[in-house]
Amino acid sequence: MRNGIVVAGYLGVDVLKEITGFPGPHDLVNIESVGLALGGLVSNCARDLALLDPELPVYACGRIGDDAYGRELAQGLGKYKNIDLSLLKRGGQTAFSDVLSNVQTRERAFLTFTGECARFCEEDVPLDDLPGKIFHAGYILILDALDQPDAECGTKMARLLKHVQEQGVLTSVDMVTTAERERMRLIVPAIRYTDILCLNEHESEIAAGVPLRDENDALIYENIPKALGRFRELGARKWAVIHAPEGGFGLDEQGEYHAVPGAVVPKERIAGTVGAGDAFTAGLLLGAHRDRPLEEALTYATAAAVTSLHNADASEGVLPLGEALELLKTFPRAAIR
Repeated sequence: MRNGIVVAGYLGVDVLKEITGFPGPHDLVNIESVGLALGGLVSNCARDLALLDPELPVYACGRIGDDAYGRELAQGLGKYKNIDLSLLKRGGQTAFSDVLSNVQTRERAFLTFTGECARFCEEDVPLDDLPGKIFHAGYILILDALDQPDAECGTKMARLLKHVQEQGVLTSVDMVTTAERERMRLIVPAIRYTDILCLNEHESEIAAGVPLRDENDALIYENIPKALGRFRELGARKWAVIHAPEGGFGLDEQGEYHAVPGAVVPKERIAGTVGAGDAFTAGLLLGAHRDRPLEEALTYATAAAVTSLHNADASEGVLPLGEALELLKTFPRAAIR
């Protein structure tokens, strides 16, 4: 019986900068505070999973630099007894992001240096001896080597996921949101080899080719099942999920539609939104690992995302699953259709 979850791909350090607004050309904007935190899919999801279930084996797979940021990552991840770091390769420069957070709106923007993560490729994954029940990889668009085209599978990421599936491991993949809408279509070849697909509404709109927000930025609820259905057509095998502040929405193995409302968290209770999407995905993957039905896994995901909001760090606010579920009950829920 396979056990545990491998999280693979992008990891780095987040330099957190709270600002009074996003600058335009030639503008000067004040930085209110600066902090340093672990960031990226591997750092965020590994810690989220380790905190949600301290008994779950979690494997971090990626490339970090032999530098101060790399040592910060190794030390930070090494604090968790159930995170295995043996699949990390070291050398070169560690990836990092300047995470700009508007103190008024909590909107975010990112300036990213991909460093060693740009070189992460299939050869860095021990396919013949891959541990775990689930393999979660990302982020597409900032993993240069895996974003390259592949004659057979479309992209190198798709090829990697195909080979992981052939080992009897469930696959999951994530991407980053960018203003380059056409580049976001790089997710499409990977969906063919993905068992559990979980994207936000902006990413889903591009990947599925279905509008999900109107001109007033309201969620178009009637289009969500259409987008999810498109993901199933593209190859998502087990679950197809879309998450948004309003809630989590998904199609399960039988094609049944599920919707779990998001929590309405007061602004004063939100220390930061960095990593909320990764926390949602971690909760969903934990549900899949425990063989829970999709609706229950969506509740896990919502609870994990809510707890992540209580700390400016992407993951440090996440609570053990039981406590997270209890906290979720204390908030009113969004009205969804």
